[in-house]
Amino acid sequence: MNACLAMPLPMTDAPRTDSPRTGIAESADTELVRRAASGDMRAFEALYRRHAGRVHGAVWRLSGMNEARAEELTQEAFVRAWQKLDSFRFESAFSTWLHRLAVNVALMDLRARDPEDAVDNDVLEAALDPVTPFCAGERADLEQAVAKLPPRARAVLVLHDVEGWKHEEIGRELGMAVGSSKAQLHRARGLLRAMLLDGKHGKDDRRSPSP
Repeated sequence: MNACLAMPLPMTDAPRTDSPRTGIAESADTELVRRAASGDMRAFEALYRRHAGRVHGAVWRLSGMNEARAEELTQEAFVRAWQKLDSFRFESAFSTWLHRLAVNVALMDLRARDPEDAVDNDVLEAALDPVTPFCAGERADLEQAVAKLPPRARAVLVLHDVEGWKHEEIGRELGMAVGSSKAQLHRARGLLRAMLLDGKHGKDDRRSPSP
């Protein structure tokens, strides 16, 4: 553990819009989307090659680093994108539209597979407290810890701290109250902090010289 970080988590795969290259990429995407929407499969294959890695990263994290499931969700996201291309209105970047669609696919899978977690009243009350920054440590340790979180707590954490969603959006997509979303986030952060501290202590113990 070598860095103390406040939220949000430093591992976002969400599309960026502040790079000079973004405009060039969006222009290329626009032409490919127009061709794909008219039935050009090669154009859609080009879009797949351009965006599959980022889509996979988003659904992989939401699936708890389950590689097989992430592959399935990635394919499903692109199938949905192909089916919905005619609904894309070019009001945002294609990458943004696709990213949101992929996240929604992963959330639909979560809702189907995992019943809503119950949250204790004391956790709901604690969710109103200010967030305390904690030592996040190395990226690999952090992502492995996120993968071990309960599914809904993990989803809320990733959506809020990685994707930048508001609790109102999260509650709407996951079918929970805003207060429950806040409680799940508090729960996830607490579990993460405990796992990361346990991991740090374990590493320190292994490095300690024998008496």
